[in-house]
Amino acid sequence: MKTIELAQYGPVIPVIVLDRLEDAVPLARALVAGGVRVLEVTLRTPVALACMEAMIREVPEAIVGAGTVRSVADAEAVKKIGARFAVSPGYTSAIGEACLALDLPLLPGVSTASEVMTANADGYHFLKLFPATAVGGLSLLKAFASPFHDVSFCPTGGLTPENAPQFLALPNVKVCGGSWLTPADAVNHGDWARITELAQASHALRR
Repeated sequence: MKTIELAQYGPVIPVIVLDRLEDAVPLARALVAGGVRVLEVTLRTPVALACMEAMIREVPEAIVGAGTVRSVADAEAVKKIGARFAVSPGYTSAIGEACLALDLPLLPGVSTASEVMTANADGYHFLKLFPATAVGGLSLLKAFASPFHDVSFCPTGGLTPENAPQFLALPNVKVCGGSWLTPADAVNHGDWARITELAQASHALRR
């Protein structure tokens, strides 16, 4: 699989932070029920790897990947438990080369033209713009369109249901990342129906 293929499953990839293992499977099932199959579980909590393992085992229709991959060791760990893809907040050639060697599809994070060029030089042309709104958002993506005409982006960071359609309307944006599909209060209270509704609503964001 190539990471660009993730865009075919819907306009939003949820950025998931889980603090409790018991929430992993019902959350994944709620998102899949809403038509969202690509799930990015961030390595921001001690239970993240176990949560991914549970999702992969119990919800096979989900395409589970790891976010916040910051080192070669992170890449090796998520590959070992069966993650289908990795997402990094920034980019280093060490991570890029490791993911190629591991046959782990990587969506690398960038925020400057130099980082785009570095990732391109290592063979990556579908990139995550992060933190999207903080580094220029729509204006930056429009500016990137001409010099990087062969590069596509997944903007993440600061996106909302209100501004996501503007990003998704840009020709060089294939999909976006967002945390609003899995709000902490809904997860904490086990409000899986609400998460399914948010997942369903996300499909209407691409105009």
